[in-house]
Amino acid sequence: MGGRGSKEEVRRSFRSADSFRSRGYAEEQYSTPRYGGDVPAYQNYPTSTSSYDPPHATGYSQPYSVPQPPATRQTRKLDRRYSQISDNYNSLEQVTEALARAGLESSNLIVGIDFTKSNEWTGKFSFHNRSLHHISDIPNPYEHAISIIGQTLSAFDEDNLIPCYGFGDASTHDQDVFSFFPDERPCTGFSEALSRYKEIVPHLRLAGPTSFAPIIEKAMTIVEQSGGQYHVLLIIADGQVTRSVDTQSGYLSSQEQKTVDSIVKASEFPLSIVLVGVGDGPWDMMKEFDDNIPARSFDNFQFVNFTEIMSKNTHQKRKETEFALAALMEIPSQYKATIELGILGKSARSPQRIALPPPDGSRAAAAFGSKSFQSTSFQKSSTPYTGYDSPTSYAPSASSASWEQASCPICLTNPKNLAFGCGHQTCYDCGQSLLTCPICRSEIVTRIRLY
Repeated sequence: MGGRGSKEEVRRSFRSADSFRSRGYAEEQYSTPRYGGDVPAYQNYPTSTSSYDPPHATGYSQPYSVPQPPATRQTRKLDRRYSQISDNYNSLEQVTEALARAGLESSNLIVGIDFTKSNEWTGKFSFHNRSLHHISDIPNPYEHAISIIGQTLSAFDEDNLIPCYGFGDASTHDQDVFSFFPDERPCTGFSEALSRYKEIVPHLRLAGPTSFAPIIEKAMTIVEQSGGQYHVLLIIADGQVTRSVDTQSGYLSSQEQKTVDSIVKASEFPLSIVLVGVGDGPWDMMKEFDDNIPARSFDNFQFVNFTEIMSKNTHQKRKETEFALAALMEIPSQYKATIELGILGKSARSPQRIALPPPDGSRAAAAFGSKSFQSTSFQKSSTPYTGYDSPTSYAPSASSASWEQASCPICLTNPKNLAFGCGHQTCYDCGQSLLTCPICRSEIVTRIRLY
């Protein structure tokens, strides 16, 4: 981008001799993932179908109302003259060319990946009853989405350095993010991002609740440190922000309120946020959430349903280009908005969020320098996590185990007070309409209310 800041320092320290483009995206398993054999990744299924109904909302203390701007501040309106991109493309290369023609000059990528516990059961329909983080020879939805966006945007990333973070696991919950490398260095291209993802997943313990505020705040911090360079934050998640069953209609949960506040604050930075939804959903609340974000300096948020696009009955390449276009078609106009509004190149005050190091077991596989964070908040896993094949194969810390045992595995908020015949438990509000157990997926025949 030509800006000067911390990213240039990182470039000097970590730039690889071979660029991402010079490698030509050599890892063929990511360039065009194939789904075959016994584990078809995306199946056609009714988008409204779910193994459970979304909990009904019934109470919370914070009303959701559009905040009024201070009297001394002039309300900005987004200039609507920016270019629009058509949707008639048949390859990722054509989408990349269209982005360039529409005005996108340069972009720096930031990636955030959702490691909340709901990933264990939201692949029931869309990923052949597997955990969405299941690692095998067949790319999971997270790997597939990352590879498509990586191929499309790599041409706009000058240094090919991609800061990657995780959130929602047992170490971060809805409060923090962890970096893919102990010294918080970025990944060199999406090929390394995918490689580190595979190394990290076996050492994670999925948890929750879900909040996008920490990763958005981390992205704002990176933008400020870069001197106001334009960035795209790619968040890949399996579900919407946690909304407890006692949250009244028209009100926001704590996690929703913090996420909304962070999106509004992020509009003061040259930062676009793309949220990619993987898994079964439901996504209705997320779409409503997108439509009701308060006034911002510019429209900086875009939600894309990855599963809906990839389950269409059409050619694989066509689906990939449709997803890339849906995720990125607003980027050129948002980029131009940051120029028009005088945001690009200027540094607003960020939350100065610091990332935690990755889980203990994954550090040995990481190639990092002498400086690294030291933390005692991570507990080593006794057995690797590989998805539903070993759903309880990790050793939790005492505090995390206590939290997990007490909380409903669906809403991650209410206490467990409903038991099924298989022995697993949820809260009554989430479990009363379930047809199958969200943990073992056996048919629910018996429900026992616990008091």
